[in-house]
Amino acid sequence: MAAYIVGKLNVANWDWYREYRKVTEALVAEHGGRYLVKGGESESFEGAGPAPDAVVLIEFPDMRSARAWYCDPRYAGMIELRRRSGVATELLVADGVPPQP
Repeated sequence: MAAYIVGKLNVANWDWYREYRKVTEALVAEHGGRYLVKGGESESFEGAGPAPDAVVLIEFPDMRSARAWYCDPRYAGMIELRRRSGVATELLVADGVPPQP
C-alpha cells in the first residue's frame, strides 16, 4: 500500500533550498518516491493560522520506503540544513488507501 509524506513549510529565506533540493530530490527517487505536490499556491480552508509558504506531498510505494528515505543518513544533513535555515516544518507520513478488490 502506498504511503504519503505531507510537509508544510514556513520559510523566511530560501537561500538553503538549492542545496536541499539537489540532494533530497535524488534521495526521494532512489527510495521509490515521486512528488505529487511541490510548492505552488496553497490556501487554508480550515484550521488556525494562514496557509504555509510551501506544501509538499510525496508518494512512496509503501511505509517502509518512506521511512527509509527519512532515516537515510544522507538525508540527515538536509534536515539539519533546513533547521539551521530557520524553516518551520511540519512533516508526517500516512498510509494511503488499500487496494480495492
